[in-house]
Amino acid sequence: MSKYTSFPAPMDDPNPFQDPAVTQHSSTTGYATLDLYNPFDNTTAPPPPYEATTPTAPPVASQTPPSRTTPTEPRNYGSYNSQPVVNAATAELQRKQEELERKAKELERRERELESHSLGSGVSRQNNWPPLPSFCPVGPCFYQDIDLEITQHFQRTVTIMYYFWMFCSCTLLFNLVSSLAMFCVESDKTGGVGLGLAILWTLIFTPCSFVCWYRPVYKAFRSDSSFNFFVFFFVFFAQVIVSVIMTIGIPGWGFSGWIVSLAALKASVPVGVIMMINAILFTAQVAMGVFMLKKIHALYRQTDASFQKAQAEFATGVMSNQAVRQAATTAAHGAFTGA
Repeated sequence: MSKYTSFPAPMDDPNPFQDPAVTQHSSTTGYATLDLYNPFDNTTAPPPPYEATTPTAPPVASQTPPSRTTPTEPRNYGSYNSQPVVNAATAELQRKQEELERKAKELERRERELESHSLGSGVSRQNNWPPLPSFCPVGPCFYQDIDLEITQHFQRTVTIMYYFWMFCSCTLLFNLVSSLAMFCVESDKTGGVGLGLAILWTLIFTPCSFVCWYRPVYKAFRSDSSFNFFVFFFVFFAQVIVSVIMTIGIPGWGFSGWIVSLAALKASVPVGVIMMINAILFTAQVAMGVFMLKKIHALYRQTDASFQKAQAEFATGVMSNQAVRQAATTAAHGAFTGA
């Protein structure tokens, strides 16, 4: 019956894998596999070449053991740029701490000021300047407390003026030493006069400068006193003029200025050097005096002080003085009795 059908006999069934279309491509290793080859593609171009894929190695597990956390320990999930944040937080805390310390000092100063005012006007403070030992028969003459009595805005200026007064006093003492050295070299009339005047200037200028220009500027900034401002400007300007004369060093005046020091180099080089150092100190005193005079004048213009207020303060101070009132009463009573 097989002759009447188109199907071949079972024994004559050909192998489908022996088909020329399959064997043509399977025998060539330069082409892709059957999964990449499309037999229904009618293009005449050869199939794409076979590319063997390289197997990738499996990822290696980390050797770092996992961190163990307790139930109460917070988990650290990591953060980016954590160190700058920590530094900024530390700087902010430090700044706040410094501000708190400054406010604490200001509060302590205000408390001391309130305590001093609570004493009342009839109670006087105990004098504390100059700081003398207890066995000294002479006690302090003034009360001075810059941190308590002076406003914080002017404390630095008043402190500089206090140190400037100390510098002027030390310069006068050094002038006494240099004049003594000059007298040891030239023990004539000129050297003796210079030494005597140097002692006189030291004894006069040291206390007078404290009373005449430092205390006025202290009281001016303490109570915003126009009268004390004008007293300071007048006396301190005279102080600057005297410092210029000291710097010049006129022979026979008791000042170891430039003229005397240059002349002393001919007699003795060591004595001349000592006197030149004194002249340099006098020059620095003049420069510092001019600078502080301008600075305090600028601060004076920022306050409410004026010449009219200075006159009013002077009149009030004179009339409030017990001795002046007693003298005025005596004069008025004498005039009435004579009439």
